[in-house]
Amino acid sequence: MNYYLLVYGVYLPTTVLLTVWVARTLFKNGRTFLVDIFHGNEPLADSVNKLLLTGFYLINIGYATLTLRSTDAITGYQQSVETLSIKIGTIILILGGMHFFNLYVFYKLRNRAQEYARAYHS
Repeated sequence: MNYYLLVYGVYLPTTVLLTVWVARTLFKNGRTFLVDIFHGNEPLADSVNKLLLTGFYLINIGYATLTLRSTDAITGYQQSVETLSIKIGTIILILGGMHFFNLYVFYKLRNRAQEYARAYHS
């Protein structure tokens, strides 16, 4: 049996599904922050949200395909599972990092928008 194909066949669909799930969660829940940041301008918030979604997909799926290749010898099921755990665990950590980075950016943008609103209305 070709264990590399087993690893690739599990890794890529799992990574894509995780990426889609996290991206949709960020897309759905991030809209509220963006509408607030852009002072109720929903078309602008939705446009930025779609651009963020596209970038998120490109970065994460691009990285996943770059790291698809395995150079270690995979000669059995145990090594297949170990290789998958390293690959999928890395992707999960990257998705988590991207999530917190997005939250940080939203936080900073929201603070800047609130400071601008206070200065403009004073």
